[in-house]
Amino acid sequence: MLRMLTKADYLLRETLLGLQRGGWMNWAAISTVTVLLFLFGTSLQASWQLEHLLQQFGSQLEVSVYLEPGVRAEGLVSSIKTMGDVTAVTAVSKEEAWADLVRDMGMSDIAGATQQLNGNPLVDEVKVKAENSDAVPMLAEAIAKLEGVDEVQYVDEAVKRIAQLNKGLNWVSLTITSVLTLTAIAVITTTIRLIVMARRREIEVMQLVGATSTWIYFPFILQGITFGVVGALISWGLIASIQQFVGGILSQQPDFIQFLANGLQLSPAKTLLLPLAMLGLGSSVGLMGSLFAVRRMATR
Repeated sequence: MLRMLTKADYLLRETLLGLQRGGWMNWAAISTVTVLLFLFGTSLQASWQLEHLLQQFGSQLEVSVYLEPGVRAEGLVSSIKTMGDVTAVTAVSKEEAWADLVRDMGMSDIAGATQQLNGNPLVDEVKVKAENSDAVPMLAEAIAKLEGVDEVQYVDEAVKRIAQLNKGLNWVSLTITSVLTLTAIAVITTTIRLIVMARRREIEVMQLVGATSTWIYFPFILQGITFGVVGALISWGLIASIQQFVGGILSQQPDFIQFLANGLQLSPAKTLLLPLAMLGLGSSVGLMGSLFAVRRMATR
C-alpha cells in the first residue's frame, strides 16, 4: 500500500510540475478543447432536442382519413387501432363535421343550410395520430389500402422538411466535431512536446539511472488527459448556464413557445449522458494528443 501511495504521489507531482512548465500553452490546449467540446455538446444537445421535438410534434400530426359515401367511421376505428405507431383514433361522423362547418361559417340554421344543398355533402372522417413523424407516411399508406377509404391526407411536406433538418444537423455536427477534434489533438500534441523538451535533461538523467519509458512519460499522458477533463468541465458549465438562461426566457413566453420549450427539454437519462459524453470525448482527445507527443519523443 505504501509503495502504491509513493508511486501515486510521484505521478501527481510530476504531472503538476509538467503543467507548470507548460505555461500559456496549457491554456491554448485547454481553450481549444473547450471550444471543441462546447460545439460538440451544443450540437449533440440540439440533435437530441430536435429529435424529441420531432416526436412530440409527430404525435400532434393527424392523418385525416376520408371515407367513401355511405361508409361509417365507426367501422374502421378498430382496424386502424390495431396498426402499429398509432396513438389515438377519433371517428368524426358527417353529421358532426357538417354541424361544425356550418357554425364556422357563421350560420345558425343547420337544417336550412342542409336543405339548400339537398342534403349533407360531407362524408365520415377518421382522425389518426401517429407515434412520431417518421411513422406518418407508412401509416397513411397502410390506411389508404383499407376498404371504404376514399382519400388520406396529412402534412407530407412538413414531415419531410423536419426529418431533413434533423439529418442535416447531424451531418454538420459530425463534420465540425471531426475537424475540431483533429485541431485539438494537434494543439495538445504540440503542447506536450514542448513540455517534454523543456524537461529533456531531467528525462535523460532518469534514463541513465534505469527508469523505464512508461514511468518517464506516463505523467505527460496524465497532463493530456487533464487538458481534456478541464476543457469538458468548462464547456459543460457554459452549456448549463446558457440552457438555464434560455429556459428562463422561454418560461415567460406564450403557450406555443411553451410547447416548443417542453419539446426541447432532455430526458433525465440524456441530461446525465451529455456531460459524460463530453468528458469521455475530452479525455480521449487529451489521451490521443499526449500519446502522439510521447511516442515521437520516446522514439528519438
